[in-house]
Amino acid sequence: MKPELPRLGIRLSGAIEPRRCVELAGAAEASGFHSVWFAENPFQRGIFAVAGACAAATNRVRISIGVVNPYTRHPVQIAMDAGALDELSGGRAILGIGSGMAPAIARMGIDTSRPVGAVRDAVAIVRKLLSGESTTHRGKVFSCDGVRLALRPLRSDLPIYMAAAGDRALRSCGEIADGLIVSNLTPLRSTLRMAEMAAAAAAKADRPSPAVVQYLPCAVRPDGDEARRQVKAMLGEALTLLWPQGDDWPERRERVVAESGISRRDFAAALDRLRRGEDAVSALDERFVTAFAIAGTAEECLDQAARYRAAGVDELALTFAGAQPASDVTDLGRTLAAG
Repeated sequence: MKPELPRLGIRLSGAIEPRRCVELAGAAEASGFHSVWFAENPFQRGIFAVAGACAAATNRVRISIGVVNPYTRHPVQIAMDAGALDELSGGRAILGIGSGMAPAIARMGIDTSRPVGAVRDAVAIVRKLLSGESTTHRGKVFSCDGVRLALRPLRSDLPIYMAAAGDRALRSCGEIADGLIVSNLTPLRSTLRMAEMAAAAAAKADRPSPAVVQYLPCAVRPDGDEARRQVKAMLGEALTLLWPQGDDWPERRERVVAESGISRRDFAAALDRLRRGEDAVSALDERFVTAFAIAGTAEECLDQAARYRAAGVDELALTFAGAQPASDVTDLGRTLAAG
């Protein structure tokens, strides 16, 4: 009996040219993938326009926003955009909300000092607006007064997921959200801990446990070694860009390293080598691939994906490394269908 697999999705973003996103969404649908996820980061392309184009070009895949933040899009605007996307997609939309990339948002002169409160306000406002009700909300960060959407929302129960990593955010996710979005650079042991914390908070609030979606780099090649080289290059870029400078890491990062299976000394040494310009293929050993990605032949990738399902992950949103993501999607889908 073959192990159970999580649902598979493809992760796109504002860093990708819109027409290319449409092509990849079509490839994902044709290959039997469940969803397309759109990550919005400051100063890149806004993703609602791209998500709408992908919705119009597809018929079955979920059109999933993961995530937008309420600082650069007021919660009322988020509800307007999400309602329109759900209408266009025929009820296939999922909305993900998170606090966003604080350093980049701060460059716009926006105070991001209360991220959990901001997301809680956003979820409350969006939920009520999408129910079709007139909404007044006095929040800690965001408010609205007697607002009702002019459009008639297609669904009052459009799923709202929350990106979370810290303890307070994870508890809030369990209390208010339909799903948890786990970001890149999160090892499986961390995901398991985070999912358990959100589920415990949901049970205490008498709510269903949130579905778990994990973002994960992926490379699929007939030559498994080549796939691992490709994904190391992606991991090197992500670590260099997203990991804090210096040796004084936040507690959340320390916990991730402890749960990665890589010693802190080895992790710090690899980061130092990357920042001195060394190639990621030589700076990162196989432990980084195991901890933070899936890579190999299509069969190997599906075997690795099964580990995430066994740990309680419902869906993987895969970012495909290298210059041939459509081919990777097709190869993985063909192997998935052959089952």
